[in-house]
Amino acid sequence: MASPIPRIRESNDATAGGPLSPDCARGDVLSVAWGVARAMRPAQWVKNGFIFAPLFFAQKVNDSGRVVAAALAFAAFCAAASAVYLLNDVIDRDFDREHPEKASRPIASGLVPASVALWIALLLAVAALGGAFALKVPLGLAVTFYLVLNVAYSLKLKEIVILDVFIVSLGFVIRVFAGAIAIDVAASSWLLACTIFLALFLAVAKRRGEITEGNGTAARFRQILGEYDVSLLDQLTAITAALALVSYALYTLDHHTVERLGPNLVFTLPIVAYGIFRYLYLVHRHGKGGSPTRVVLTDPHIVLSALAWGGATAIIIYL
Repeated sequence: MASPIPRIRESNDATAGGPLSPDCARGDVLSVAWGVARAMRPAQWVKNGFIFAPLFFAQKVNDSGRVVAAALAFAAFCAAASAVYLLNDVIDRDFDREHPEKASRPIASGLVPASVALWIALLLAVAALGGAFALKVPLGLAVTFYLVLNVAYSLKLKEIVILDVFIVSLGFVIRVFAGAIAIDVAASSWLLACTIFLALFLAVAKRRGEITEGNGTAARFRQILGEYDVSLLDQLTAITAALALVSYALYTLDHHTVERLGPNLVFTLPIVAYGIFRYLYLVHRHGKGGSPTRVVLTDPHIVLSALAWGGATAIIIYL
């Protein structure tokens, strides 16, 4: 019976009269493997860092058992996220081929066959679900919800204006819930509020970046972008930035927070404000924001702000 996975291309050499030599075939397999690794987008796994937020704020970092549980939940979400990225790239491959940057993606460029990507996505999803359910049934249900939500997003929900950015932000809330489930603590309502508003801010800024980077042609590559314009997104960006900042301020001042973590967390507020203002500056003055992960990981001001906030918060909470 024929394999459901198509054979990797046999030759690019018009003069070749027979099958590839073992060395050439091995080279093609390695190229496809490297393409699959790229398509899994490991750089995006940084988003799963939200899973560790409950561990950090619940003051459980010194509990090795809970650290391991959070790490396993992180691994499960990395596998689930990569499965979603592979599926999404298969669905969008025709549009991506017309995009000046996305055309070089492994699936859009043809380096990785669509059926190979789908098989690997299935394996990653099964691994994510198996690992999560083995750890805790509620965690498995959280991963299931994450996968179902993102498959629905890839197939249809990303075409619904406004709802698309809420679906993206909901993914971050699921991560925080999953992190709390993994270590058996309750997720703070204020922490969830901070998460959803920060995620909405980044998602809206991403839409603005995609439009400005496309120079008026963005809707050709992603139809939903035709439903947005810069004026609307500027308003939404300002609103969500304010909500993120205010919710964090209220979290630091909440009496439950003060009772558990002390009164000094409010002094980290200027660092958070600087990070958000810097991001707004990059979005509005430099047209960035189309890739939030790239901005967060490469802009030195935001990197230093994140490190300063993390260090200051750790000192306040743990010392």
